[in-house]
Amino acid sequence: MSNKNVHEHGVEVMEDILNGYNDATAKDRKKKIEVVKAEDVKCGINANRKIRPGVMSMRGCAYAGAKGVVFGPIKDMIHISHGPVGCGQYSWSARRNFANGVPGVSNFVTMQITSDFQEKDIVFGGDKMLTNLIHEADKLFPLNKGVSVLSECPIGLIGDDIEAVSRATSKDIGKPVIPCRCEGFRGVSQSLGHHIANDSLRDWIYEKDVQGVEVEDSPYNVALLADYNIGGDAWSSRKILEEMGLNVICQSTGDSTVSEIANMTKAKVILLHCYRSMNYIARYVEEKHQIPWVEFNFFGPTQIVKSMRKIASHFDETIQAKTEKIIAEKYQPQFDEILKRFKPRVEGRSCMLFVGGLRPRHIIPAFRDLGIDVVITGYEFAHNDDYARTLEYVENTTFIVDDMNEYEMEKLLENFRPDIVGSGIKEKYSTQKQGIPFRQMHSWDYSGPYHGVDGFKVFARDIDMAINGAVWKHITPPWKK
Repeated sequence: MSNKNVHEHGVEVMEDILNGYNDATAKDRKKKIEVVKAEDVKCGINANRKIRPGVMSMRGCAYAGAKGVVFGPIKDMIHISHGPVGCGQYSWSARRNFANGVPGVSNFVTMQITSDFQEKDIVFGGDKMLTNLIHEADKLFPLNKGVSVLSECPIGLIGDDIEAVSRATSKDIGKPVIPCRCEGFRGVSQSLGHHIANDSLRDWIYEKDVQGVEVEDSPYNVALLADYNIGGDAWSSRKILEEMGLNVICQSTGDSTVSEIANMTKAKVILLHCYRSMNYIARYVEEKHQIPWVEFNFFGPTQIVKSMRKIASHFDETIQAKTEKIIAEKYQPQFDEILKRFKPRVEGRSCMLFVGGLRPRHIIPAFRDLGIDVVITGYEFAHNDDYARTLEYVENTTFIVDDMNEYEMEKLLENFRPDIVGSGIKEKYSTQKQGIPFRQMHSWDYSGPYHGVDGFKVFARDIDMAINGAVWKHITPPWKK
């Protein structure tokens, strides 16, 4: 099918989807769907807007963004889910944020500590309960280096003063206690939760001058920001940076500590991987401490090499020469070997990619490295600038959807029948029941890492296994039997 015909087909599918809605919903969703061509310079999608009532969205809430993404991976803090136990379950070790350390001693990532709000607490308030909980948790786990208090919806509704409790208990236990007002009803998605969590780190770590361990001053000190170490991603990224000759003094927040986060201001350059979740803190540190930040992408050979050179350009000729040497002598031969093995098995296939608030534009080049065309993409909680920047990675006509719902996903799968879908856990099983291979692209489907040189080999292997798995050829959807 020619690119012109593909575009016309996309427009027809878009109109078919909109015709399935009532007039008001169709008017709203029309602002969220667009068929773009490679030569387009503008994307008209209106993102970061409220979900229309009655539409089954794939989004999470502000609490999920703060607890499940930003705070949860900090390994030496006790993270308290303040509210009913059910909300906390959503972020209990769900994202596979790997961290070194002994669970319950120096690593609390996989633990779920909640105030377990009951009806009486809604009536009488939970400040006293929270105070007792912080003291009890500190006694149970005395080697913790701090506590975070992440508020769920009822806390904001009844007006508990978690800031006052945090200030008082911080003095009692002699450690940072960081309140984060990330009630789920705030904002339109988990994106505001990221912003709120960044603001909490700003106000309770950097503005209070919490000190990290002593770090030797070096012109090559860097901070790795917004890599949550899913399946070991941050370790794979750190390996590249250290082989370039850089000294990573801070990982934030994957496999991170309170001390490392405090030491971010001692870096010469901040390296930002997930722009959408932590650009706020990068901008704050740049404004207050004049530390520049650089956005980079370690997904796939093309972006890894491009990002390495971009990072090296901020340092002297020693780093630049070393970078070129390891690209030519070490990394490129590894990439060539991986592509020689896997590209012929998946080249020419099509993909639907609907993930998070950054990953589509991060991962599209990695699929392209394997010769796979991303024909449908979009974000759960992106902002307008994310869509504008996505056009850089569009090679052919692409169907773009913001905040896709289940109805739209079913229609797109029915009309385009991609060879593989990369999305979240909520979309996995309905896709597989249609006989379409699927990879969970939020937490790598129990695999990983996907970042870095080592990660690309794992990524290529997983995509090959999914696309060429014989099981999908023998599945008939239950509703067609």
